[in-house]
Amino acid sequence: MKADSKLRRIWADKVLYLLLLPCMAYFIIFHVWPIIGMKLAFYDFRIIGDNVFVGLKYFRELFSTPIFLNVLGNTLIISAMKLFIIFPIPILFALMLGEFRNGRFRKAVQVVSYMPHFLSWVVIAGIWFEFLSPSTGAINELIKALGFPAQDFLTNKESIRWVLIASEAWRSVGWDSIIYLAAIMGISPSLYEAAYVDGGSRWHIVTRIVLPHLFIPMVTIFILNVGFIMNAGLDQVLNFTNDSVNSKIDIIDTYVYRVGLVNGQYSFATAANLFKSVIGVILVLSTHFMAKKLTSKGAW
Repeated sequence: MKADSKLRRIWADKVLYLLLLPCMAYFIIFHVWPIIGMKLAFYDFRIIGDNVFVGLKYFRELFSTPIFLNVLGNTLIISAMKLFIIFPIPILFALMLGEFRNGRFRKAVQVVSYMPHFLSWVVIAGIWFEFLSPSTGAINELIKALGFPAQDFLTNKESIRWVLIASEAWRSVGWDSIIYLAAIMGISPSLYEAAYVDGGSRWHIVTRIVLPHLFIPMVTIFILNVGFIMNAGLDQVLNFTNDSVNSKIDIIDTYVYRVGLVNGQYSFATAANLFKSVIGVILVLSTHFMAKKLTSKGAW
C-alpha cells in the first residue's frame, strides 16, 4: 500500500523527476560509476591480459615516495588556507548585501560578483597574470608609485599560495554568498519590526536575528568544505604553476594527473586518488558528528 502511494506521488511529480534526470545521470556517470574503477589501486594494470592482484603494493610505494609527503603537505596547507580564510568572506558579503536598501544597486552588485564564477580558470589565470605582471600589472604600478621595487608574485614561493587564495576568493565569494543571502531574505519582517520596537540597533539585529538564521547553512557548508579539504583545486594550480613555485603548490590532484595521465602509471595514481577520497569521507563524517555533539545540528 505504501509502495503504491509513493508511486502515485512520483507520477504526480513526474515533470520534476524528469528535470532531475540529467543531474542524476551526470553524477552516476562521472561520480558513482568511476568508484568501480577504484579497484585498480589493488591491481597491476595491463593493457593486454587480465590485471594481476597485488594487494597494498601501490599504497606502500605511495607512502614511501618522498615527493608524496611534500604533495600531501601542500594540499593540506592550501586547502586549510582556503577553508579558514575564504569561508567567512561570503558570509560577510551576504550580510553587506542584506544591508543595502537600494534593490537595483544590490542586484547590480550581485550580478558583478557572480560573473567570475562562470569563467574558466584559464581565463581567470590570464586576468591575474595581467593584474600581477611585474612590468604593467596594476598592483606593481601601485607598488612602484609608492617607491618600492616591482615584485613578481607568480614566481615567488613566498607569495604564490596567497595568489591562489586571492584568485579563489575573487572567483567564488559572490557565488558562495547566494545561500546565505537567500537565508537572510527568508527572515520574517516581523522579527525586524519587533527588534526596532524594542530599541534594537543594527548590530543587535545582525547578531541576534540574522546570524542565528545563518547558523545551519554555515555548519552545513563548513562540513562539506572540510570533506573537500583534500581537493586544493586541480584546474587552478595547473594554470598558476611554473617551475619556480611548483614545489610549493604541487598538490595531490596535480600529482595524480602527472603520474597517471602523463606517465601512464594508472594503478599508482588510482591508489593516490583513493587515499585522498577515503580521507575526505572520514573528514566529512567526523565533522558532522562533532557538529552534532557540540550544536545538535549537522549536515543532515
